[in-house]
Amino acid sequence: MASQKQLDLLSSGNTLWGKWRRAYADVQAVEPDLHEADLHEADLHGVDLHGADLTEANLQGADLRGADLRGADLRNANLRSANLSDAHLQKACLRWADLRDANLCRTNLTGADLSKTDLRGADLDGALLGKAIFDEASLSGIDLNGVDLSEADVRGSVRTGTRA
Repeated sequence: MASQKQLDLLSSGNTLWGKWRRAYADVQAVEPDLHEADLHEADLHGVDLHGADLTEANLQGADLRGADLRGADLRNANLRSANLSDAHLQKACLRWADLRDANLCRTNLTGADLSKTDLRGADLDGALLGKAIFDEASLSGIDLNGVDLSEADVRGSVRTGTRA
């Protein structure tokens, strides 16, 4: 379960959360525990969540524009309809995450693991996908025009109804 202290700090806003992350840099070794956190429709615009444990978190409809999620663990997270535009998700683990209808415009997903992720209806326009893994991911109904998948691993992904 998520740490109540960390949830309270995060709910207090980006400024307090950022100060806490800087003041307790040693917490980087023990990533912020937001496992199963209910953060649906939360304003997390620009928040530093790198390395955080967000497994099974509810982030449906959350505003994560420009958020730092590098190396975050988002396995089984609900990110349906979340706004992740301009977010930093390099090397993040998104296995089994629900990203249906999510906004991933200009999101940096370099080296991210999106295996078995549901991306139906997501917007990937301008996303950076170098070395991203899409093994068995559902890419159905996605407009892939302008999306560079040349360095991404899309073996085994389901792409019915995609527009390229």
